[in-house]
Amino acid sequence: MTTNKTVKEKAPQKESFEQSLEQLEGIVRQLESGEKGLEDSLKLFEDGAKLSKQLTARLEDVKQRVEVLVKDGKDKLKARPLEDVDAEA
Repeated sequence: MTTNKTVKEKAPQKESFEQSLEQLEGIVRQLESGEKGLEDSLKLFEDGAKLSKQLTARLEDVKQRVEVLVKDGKDKLKARPLEDVDAEA
């Protein structure tokens, strides 16, 4: 029996965003060095792709949280895209 999950499950985040980004940068350096064999390079690439996807999801989550907290001129919370906030600065 298969069940269709409608609730998005989040894995606990063990590392900070910065630590994960450093790990991704290390993977990129290893791949760019060309010192790894085909199989090792493929594994590194797969790990990097997963990490990149996780980092992108975390950035999107933060972006949404910031949008919710942006205040308008009347001291009420109002969601606005970050691009609008950047244009005002």
